[in-house]
Amino acid sequence: MPGLLYREDMDDVRERLTTWWNGGDIGRPAMQVTARRAEPLEDIPALPQPPGWVTHYSTSDYDYRVNLAARSCLHTEYLAEATPHVAPGLAPNCLALYLGCEGVEMPGTVWCKPCMDSPESASFDYHEDNRYWRFTQRLGRECLRLGEGKFLLEFPDLIEGLDTLAAMRGTERLLADLVDRPDWVHASLRQITDRYFRYYDVLYDLFRDPVGGSIFWAWAPGRMTKLQCDFCAMISPEMFAEFMVPVLREMTDRVGYSMYHWDGPGALEHHDSLLSVSSLTMLQWTPGAGAEPTDHPCWWPYYHKTIEAGKRMLIGCSSVENLRGLKREFGAKFGSFLINMHAPSRADAEEFIRVAEG
Repeated sequence: MPGLLYREDMDDVRERLTTWWNGGDIGRPAMQVTARRAEPLEDIPALPQPPGWVTHYSTSDYDYRVNLAARSCLHTEYLAEATPHVAPGLAPNCLALYLGCEGVEMPGTVWCKPCMDSPESASFDYHEDNRYWRFTQRLGRECLRLGEGKFLLEFPDLIEGLDTLAAMRGTERLLADLVDRPDWVHASLRQITDRYFRYYDVLYDLFRDPVGGSIFWAWAPGRMTKLQCDFCAMISPEMFAEFMVPVLREMTDRVGYSMYHWDGPGALEHHDSLLSVSSLTMLQWTPGAGAEPTDHPCWWPYYHKTIEAGKRMLIGCSSVENLRGLKREFGAKFGSFLINMHAPSRADAEEFIRVAEG
């Protein structure tokens, strides 16, 4: 298996991550450790930022997006299981853009403008000529050309289920629909799942690692997806179990590896429902603004319960001291974590890895 310009030992990384995803022991947690590169390996001049540019998801300047992609790995060293990659996506919830929403660009992000005034106007058709879909493919192909032998492509953040339906219908309307027309919600979720894989299959064939595998926040040795339901913070565990759990079960059954973006205190009450999805591989905990960081001991009981249920945990860790604390607390379970860490230097990054291995 070939290496990459920005990760010459990528064949070893693939081997370790294949072992880890499939429940094997690599002698420590899987770790995505990055550090600032002292000198870039290539000289790729930056283009000036276009007037009015507010987000890196923008479709307003194709050449600038291409330049951002070409430069994205220049100043980073990738250690442990970190994988050099670029993200040619358009926004969180780009599936809603493909299905009819308009993107409203805001600083740092894109909002989806609802496109469904009434249940009677609902449409979940695949449109080959949708401008967002065409842009994704065009940008992806150019990133593949630029990145050949250098970096991999991250899967676009399609999103699914209730979050996509909320983007299309509007959050307040969908909350009412759950009570007033639950059968319509179920039927709409069925169509969204079908459309998800209509797009996913095209994108997987386009973006997958040439030697097998795919990447979304982490490389996996096959079909992998990131799932979520931020909408869950507004509904009861009973509603989550009724409407979203069946979606998650089907979607995780249709891929080889999966992670769930478990976001914010309002999502904690759905933990048991998530653990009931047998084919869900990993949870990625995001505490939300103002909460303790992911390496804080207040979250450890949730991590224990998740790992005891046979799943893996993706978290960030901010210091070598906190890494030691996690190692002491979890002992033999420590290897079930995938840990993100950024170091100020390569020497610090290597120290993180030694602590995890020691």
